[in-house]
Amino acid sequence: MLRRYPDAGEPLACRPVTQGLLNHGYRVSTTRGSYFLKHHLDDSTGDRATIVRQHRATQRLQSLGVPVAPPVQDTEGETVTEIGGRCYALHPWVDGLHRAGDQLTTAQSERLGALLGAVHTGLEQVMGSGTGPEQAMGTGPAHRPCGYRSADPGDTFALIDDLLTAARGRHRRDCFDELAEHRLLERRTLLERHADRRPPTPAAPATGWVHGDFHPLNVLYRGTDPVAILDWDRLGVQPRAEEAVRAAAIFFVLPAGKLELTKVRAYARAYRRAAGAGTAELAAAVHRVWWERLNDFWILRWRYCLDDRRADPQFPAVSALAVWWTREYETVREAFTG
Repeated sequence: MLRRYPDAGEPLACRPVTQGLLNHGYRVSTTRGSYFLKHHLDDSTGDRATIVRQHRATQRLQSLGVPVAPPVQDTEGETVTEIGGRCYALHPWVDGLHRAGDQLTTAQSERLGALLGAVHTGLEQVMGSGTGPEQAMGTGPAHRPCGYRSADPGDTFALIDDLLTAARGRHRRDCFDELAEHRLLERRTLLERHADRRPPTPAAPATGWVHGDFHPLNVLYRGTDPVAILDWDRLGVQPRAEEAVRAAAIFFVLPAGKLELTKVRAYARAYRRAAGAGTAELAAAVHRVWWERLNDFWILRWRYCLDDRRADPQFPAVSALAVWWTREYETVREAFTG
């Protein structure tokens, strides 16, 4: 790999980076410094054209002052290397720490919202409005939603039954399986009670280019300042305000499954100002993301359908949040819109 990047120096060490669920990353130390080597494994975003689009977006965002870490170019000016049918990219190593919402002050939460707003407005400048930007970027078709379709509770009830069977049928049940069963039964009751609140389909929420995966593991801090937004694999055209709501639901969730609403309010106000988003847009996004969370069981699908337990530690807070959010629906919406 480094033969293609002679300016990077001679390799001294290569250590896996343990964080991350979809791709593999390595810290590569050379005679000239440190780099992050990314091995793109996710089939949905790992093709060359998609990666090149991500790279060009970050290069252009950097020129606007957005904190990113664009890839290093090889001797031919390329940023993607293919070896054995897989794609790799070399990025400068950025020293920093990941900070969850409980490590951010209210002022820092406000800055986080402004940062996401700057990402959305910056992407609108460098990618276009979402109508034909792939031609301007010269990289092929973009990942776009094919019309909004809210989750069907009938499908969710069937999934709950399947997951209950899996959780109850394990040979050696543990406390996770017991919690899973409890949450599945609880969620079924909530869905039966609130099925009439399903967001309308079809609907046309305001869309734009978004990062696609804005959460604490993809934002690096140095001291109190964010210095790099990482992992642009999910770059695409989606409802902008939904990304703002989803990000807040990850950054500001407490272990007990509640949101730190004071920080959410500061974050959301700053986001609305920076992105030019109205309160009606945020309110609609809150409703759609709430419904999405009420119907979502991705962690249990990973565990019981794929035998993948990497996301298990997230389940207690995530599953409790759906219940708490339903109970405090009006208060949560006001925090995003007030």
